[in-house]
Amino acid sequence: MRTVALIEKGKDGTYGVYTPDLDSLIIGSGATVAEAISDFQNSVTEVLTAFKEAEEPLPEELQDVEFEYRYDIASVFDYYDYINVTRFAVHAGVNASLLRQYKSGGTYISEKQVKKIEAALHRCGEELMSLSLLAR
Repeated sequence: MRTVALIEKGKDGTYGVYTPDLDSLIIGSGATVAEAISDFQNSVTEVLTAFKEAEEPLPEELQDVEFEYRYDIASVFDYYDYINVTRFAVHAGVNASLLRQYKSGGTYISEKQVKKIEAALHRCGEELMSLSLLAR
């Protein structure tokens, strides 16, 4: 089963991962997105192990579970920290100062802005997928 794992930056500056669509609450946290994902994956392993050790049937929602990670704006730019936020803002057609505020977290972002930034990230990925390098 494929389900969503949401990654969000907390008000305290740490990152959390949780599964809003599962009855089995699985969470992870960390100072960075990478730490939070690692902690989340460890939690998944612990939950699966606990069911096995207790010889209890694994809930259907956890059988062959796969996670699709979804990020808030702050989390995506933390995890992919090699993306220059200011330069990316120009590429996305978003005010650079505003994008830096989104990256910091705690600033309201409309669904329209989210879609605009997401579309620009997808365009970057497509551009990178289509390039070829020369060996010299």
